[in-house]
Amino acid sequence: MQTHEPIPSFRKIFNRHPKLYRMKKRTVFFINLFLGLCYVLLSADVQAQNTQVNVSGIRSEKGQIVLNVFKDEQSYQKEQPCKQIKFEKKGLEKGILELKCTLDPGTYGITLLDDENGNGTLDKNIVRMPREGFGFSNFFMEKLKRPAFDDFKLNIKKQDNQLGIKVKYM
Repeated sequence: MQTHEPIPSFRKIFNRHPKLYRMKKRTVFFINLFLGLCYVLLSADVQAQNTQVNVSGIRSEKGQIVLNVFKDEQSYQKEQPCKQIKFEKKGLEKGILELKCTLDPGTYGITLLDDENGNGTLDKNIVRMPREGFGFSNFFMEKLKRPAFDDFKLNIKKQDNQLGIKVKYM
């Protein structure tokens, strides 16, 4: 009758052959390193792009500038931006301010608030007219009607982008 030896466990094999254990550890390390580098290099194509926002018509050095970035009409109507960026008014000259931000390539609508008192919201008077400045990407509001998302949407491309926003005060 023939007896079979039990199959040795991995621990027993590695205890008998420490070089094999070190080799396995090293191999796993280099595979993970290779996969990590592939991920970084392949995802570099969809990274955020530099966007320069030229703001004109600012009347005061007080407060801050708030940019709200919307992806679609729904988020704009609900006033739920996908990104909100606040800037101090450093570098303001003759009502003009250059801001830099990063956005992933895609279609966006950007609104601006000249938050003069720094409370983060658009203050309104008794008849619900804005007391602080506001603006929209590539659109200047001439009527008292809130624009639709399609009126001020823009396309951020894979290279550096520039856009202008003119601030309006009531």
